[in-house]
Amino acid sequence: MPIRLYDTPAQYRPLTILGLETSCDETAAAIVRLDEGANPHILSDQIYSQIDEHALYGGVVPEIAARAHVGVLDKLIARAMVDANLGYADLDGIAATTGPGLVGGVMVGMMSAKAIALAHDLPFLAINHLEGHALSPLLEQTSGQQLGFPYLLLLVSGGHTQLLSVEGLGQYTRLGSTIDDALGEAFDKSAKIMGLGYPGGPALERAARNGDPKRFSLPRPLKGKPGCDFSFSGLKTAVRRCWEELPVKDDKARADLSAAFQAAVADVIIDRTNNAMDIFSAQQGTTTFVVAGGVAANVFLRERLTAASKTKGFAFMAPPLRLCTDNGAMIAHAGALRLRAGQNDALTISARPRWPLDEDAAKAHPASGYGRKGPKS
Repeated sequence: MPIRLYDTPAQYRPLTILGLETSCDETAAAIVRLDEGANPHILSDQIYSQIDEHALYGGVVPEIAARAHVGVLDKLIARAMVDANLGYADLDGIAATTGPGLVGGVMVGMMSAKAIALAHDLPFLAINHLEGHALSPLLEQTSGQQLGFPYLLLLVSGGHTQLLSVEGLGQYTRLGSTIDDALGEAFDKSAKIMGLGYPGGPALERAARNGDPKRFSLPRPLKGKPGCDFSFSGLKTAVRRCWEELPVKDDKARADLSAAFQAAVADVIIDRTNNAMDIFSAQQGTTTFVVAGGVAANVFLRERLTAASKTKGFAFMAPPLRLCTDNGAMIAHAGALRLRAGQNDALTISARPRWPLDEDAAKAHPASGYGRKGPKS
């Protein structure tokens, strides 16, 4: 274990942070250490998925999610500490998602972190869940490329779809967001329409692999329009209409409609991202593009975005698949970066079910700009 040099500023010594994530349907606890050069090392990464608890309902039920967090979080924290071979005296701080998300779940992780911080006289770090995703590509870079600020970020998940200019820690400018449904929500609800099971997004991606995307003609909302905003509500409605009009609703139909939906989504994402790339490169003079969030685990979308980045002259980067979905490592990492920058939070801070990364742009799209994250029904 590295020597902790308490007589030097935090930014020049190793920092070890416990991070807790409970914003939706994953309960997670992880420990990340920043070394003297601010290089992150994941010492433990524990995740409990609530898929079984919510499968019966076809979506996340907030009350059930909160109770599940309560039932397993303490055990995950203990497991993370044992796995990392650390005691609380070895920690430099406790970080927890404090929003946005399902407020009941957020409070479980936040209050647990506050209790540990108070009991062991450690700094508490209130982390924006979106910032955890935004900084996650810095956590484990496997492509051989070194990512630095600024970069263009496409953040896509069950509750969020945004294009952001990431200029530094706490410095985010939103270039566009969804004006209705988030992309992950559109995936989940389209999968539910077709009876593909839960969780819907991965099920739809699997079905699409064997489908013909040309069998069904689906709209490409906002494609070709100026700006960087998204809209997926109409696409989801078109999927419902196509499905209901089918005389035979078999596995072939599910595969073909899934492939058509995924192709339409990719066309829209590429179009909106191309606009953002033009704006970002003109403003920042750099050409690095990152995709993060749960939907970033979709291999088809990654391949399309990789090709589009090459066409536009951008370097493409993304976190490893396991760090795309909600996890505690990204929260611990964000906490470590903030502590290294001399930041921490009072134990009186409240949970924020809505918490935009770009506060100045918060009122532009109230449906999604505040980080809406609710039942995936």
